[in-house]
Amino acid sequence: MKNNLLLLLCLVFSLSFSQKKELRNANKKFDAGEVDAAEKILNSNKELFENADSKIFNNYIFLSGKILRSKENFEKSFEKYKSIESVKTLADEVTNELQLLISDIVNSSILDNKQENYIDASRKLYLAYKIDKDNNKDFLYYSASSSVNATDWNTALKYYIELKNINYQGIVTKYFVTQLDTGEKLEVDSDEYGLYKKLPKEFGNFIEEESESKFPEIVKNIALIYNNLGMKDQAMIAVSEARKSNPEDVNLILVEANLYIEVDEKEKFKELMNEAIRLKPNDHILFFNLGVVNADQGNNEDARVYYEKAIEIDPSYDSAYLNLVALILKEEPIIVDEMNSLGTSRADNVKYDVLKKKREDLYRECVPILKKLIVINKDEDAIRTLMNIYGTIGDNEGFMEMKKLID
Repeated sequence: MKNNLLLLLCLVFSLSFSQKKELRNANKKFDAGEVDAAEKILNSNKELFENADSKIFNNYIFLSGKILRSKENFEKSFEKYKSIESVKTLADEVTNELQLLISDIVNSSILDNKQENYIDASRKLYLAYKIDKDNNKDFLYYSASSSVNATDWNTALKYYIELKNINYQGIVTKYFVTQLDTGEKLEVDSDEYGLYKKLPKEFGNFIEEESESKFPEIVKNIALIYNNLGMKDQAMIAVSEARKSNPEDVNLILVEANLYIEVDEKEKFKELMNEAIRLKPNDHILFFNLGVVNADQGNNEDARVYYEKAIEIDPSYDSAYLNLVALILKEEPIIVDEMNSLGTSRADNVKYDVLKKKREDLYRECVPILKKLIVINKDEDAIRTLMNIYGTIGDNEGFMEMKKLID
């Protein structure tokens, strides 16, 4: 009996020794960068490890997770770590490995997006979110965006609805400083911002800005996807629900207004636009956006009123100037096509001269707008546009002035 017990103890000791030895060898191979060799040791001794005590088995699972991460089998790697996350002796190491896993997943998804493998990017980013839902909500947002790029509407809709349900805002603080010798405004991170504030002779005009909430955009995307899927009623419901909790959110009002345009309910659209203006009567961006919406709908007169109002509120808002010029010149291709269609008869020649003057009048209308814009911001597109206009209407002095600015 004693001999049998002694033999059993020897076998247990031998088995335990073999398990530790093979696991140690596998870890050495992995640490040396020989990932395939480490994986081969684990696979060839799988039964040995699966019958080991909990300590050895948990370390075997932990190394398996590291190997899977190295081979970019991210989902299975996460499954391995998840199965041992409650093991106290490995808690710190598992936490560190999960952070490395998230980093690897995100880097891989960035590469996928660059290569336009949007479905893979979306799947990976969602996994990064799932690993730590409290701290990685941004990855859910980017995952939804990648699904949109992949035109995978159902997955994108699912993720945007999840973002809406967790009330994702996505607000970040941006930091800006101005380099005093050049006047250049720079966006910096929070650490750089603190350092630059200690150099008042070199940097100034320190600004901290919070970005706008992404929640209205999320609701808008939900509505648009429902609309794309032919589910207009669901689109309306999505916006209505969001507006109940944020009744004075102007961006949500604009989303709802756009939906009413989609279903050709212009009176409801106007009603919502007036509501937005009432809430933000001095918001130049709101008037600019209203200009964009009306221009898209072909309401050029209304669009012009809104662009001009945006400029009136903020004379330095360059986008309104550019869009106003584009709106005025919208008529030019129609005039040119009509000029090109004319023959050589006397009547056609007279008509040609009338159209030519009409075209030049459009150009002259744009001149003071572009001149104001160039004073505010020496935008190269604006300078080139004005230079071409001067060339067309025969203003050589103006043409040379713009050419000097370009040169």
